[in-house]
Amino acid sequence: MSDAAQPRWNSDGLITAVAQHADTREVLMLAWMNAQSLRLTLETGEAHYWSRSRNELWRKGATSGQLQAVEEIRLDCDGDAVLLRVRPAGDGGACHLGQRSCFHRRLELRGGEFDASRI
Repeated sequence: MSDAAQPRWNSDGLITAVAQHADTREVLMLAWMNAQSLRLTLETGEAHYWSRSRNELWRKGATSGQLQAVEEIRLDCDGDAVLLRVRPAGDGGACHLGQRSCFHRRLELRGGEFDASRI
């Protein structure tokens, strides 16, 4: 078995990227990367993503101050997702809604099932 890392891009030329705090291991955000944003991230040591809504490269924190210094990048076993272990600047947040993590909302379980009426 080879450990050679090769991203497997989707049909849009993108790969899922998960940013995780390097110290706390908290999942901060999920974004997308294309080959150019991954290359820039590797070259600069700062997280760069691809904005699907704006259809452009995006240096995380360029306007918000929430820069992400990348400590490590890992590729998942299928090659279709990357994990970026980052040290966030600013107040340590990552969410564009002002939260520390984009995963600040919880789906509630009702009787062991998800409450689909609230979706």
